[in-house]
Amino acid sequence: MVDSSSSVEIVEGCRLPVLRKNQEHEDEWPLAEILSVKEVSGRKLYYVHYIDFNKRLDEWVTTERLDVKKLQFPKKEAKTPTKNGLSGSRPSSPEREVSATAPSRGKTLPTPVQVEFTSFMCLFVVHEQRLVPPQQQNGTARRLIPPQPGRKRKANCEGANEDSQDSSDGIPTAPRMTGSLVSDRSHDDIVTRMKNIECIELGRHRLKPWYFSPYPQELTTLPILYLCEFCLKYVKSLKCLQRHLTKCNLRHPPGNEIYRKGTISFFEIDGRKNKNYSQNLCLLAKCFLDHKTLYYDTDPFLFYVMTEYDSKGFHIVGYFSKEKESTEDYNVACILTLPPYQRRGYGKLLIEFSYELSKVEGKTGTPEKPLSDLGLLSYRSYWSQTILEILMDLKPENGERPQITINEISEITSVKKEDVISTLQYLNLINYYKGQYILTLSEDIVEGHEKAMQKRHLRIDPKCLHFTPKDWSKRGKW
Repeated sequence: MVDSSSSVEIVEGCRLPVLRKNQEHEDEWPLAEILSVKEVSGRKLYYVHYIDFNKRLDEWVTTERLDVKKLQFPKKEAKTPTKNGLSGSRPSSPEREVSATAPSRGKTLPTPVQVEFTSFMCLFVVHEQRLVPPQQQNGTARRLIPPQPGRKRKANCEGANEDSQDSSDGIPTAPRMTGSLVSDRSHDDIVTRMKNIECIELGRHRLKPWYFSPYPQELTTLPILYLCEFCLKYVKSLKCLQRHLTKCNLRHPPGNEIYRKGTISFFEIDGRKNKNYSQNLCLLAKCFLDHKTLYYDTDPFLFYVMTEYDSKGFHIVGYFSKEKESTEDYNVACILTLPPYQRRGYGKLLIEFSYELSKVEGKTGTPEKPLSDLGLLSYRSYWSQTILEILMDLKPENGERPQITINEISEITSVKKEDVISTLQYLNLINYYKGQYILTLSEDIVEGHEKAMQKRHLRIDPKCLHFTPKDWSKRGKW
């Protein structure tokens, strides 16, 4: 939709409608920002980010797909005073600002709290958290206000959370600066906002990266980047890969196989003992994780790689990493299912496995924040199914309605108490009725849960797990 007679120069930072070709729906013209301009064979190409769309949809487009009639030039940013009085190009980000005003606390409930259901079933729940009764809230809503744990912050290791509704204390916190992949602060850098790898060949799959990953600069101009699917070494050509495969003896990830059932296996990899593999894994993962940036010290981390076995070897499906010692009770640092295996139940299997490890360790755990959009959906789904499974298995005792506490749900599932509460709230199961807190399971919730569980064929079998936790605090520098 470009006017060929127009002499308007489109530069980086401009915004305008761009034709987005959609395979599932009709083509659309969303507003997009020009991030970069280049010329190939005398033809201009524009790298665009569609406003309010995920960055994985960013792409190079030709001039014909631009609607220059609605072109918006970049606005000059006025300098504004920041919180500390210094001038800056924009206000401080929410990650850097933490409210100093402590949220009001509700009264501690000293007695069991009745939790009722609809005609389907009823429970009693002892809620040990601080809750705000509805009469202390604005309006007449029965929804529970999220609990406000009084956890002290550590100066050099603060939890990060972009999704405030899932924050344990409801307050956005600063990104953590430790991790194999840590929270990304580099979004202002145009280079890291653009995909730099065109295509990756990994075994029998060709993957189209979603985001930037800091592979060596000389490899970013190649049409295809080749990876050994067993050691994840990257090479520039198919010939180099074939030569490498004659020398590579691996047919599975390095490390110990700690789980096998059917064709599914999990390998535990020490980031200190297998540095090259761990760093190559992080480089590959960064192609599909936007909310993290690479941190090359993999020593403090363990990597759990899920594989699928066939006659040629153990093929990587996905992985998660975790800190050897976590002061924040994190049982997952990063988690990823590779695109060819997504929407097949493997993501939930990875999550379930992380909690099985927590059960063996005798701990409750939670994933490191922020979660990606897909990660958040997977965790919410897993928490919902796991908690509903517990509630629906409860049996009445002595003619009384079944009883359970939040602590007991947390101990049974190894899901952190804050995540249990946020899930019950997300499902809108908790209500305040006649002075007590009531859990309400409607028939719709029950039917939806039963249908979801029928589709969930992949499950972790604890009997197939051979895992002995290590006390890393006694191992010096790991």
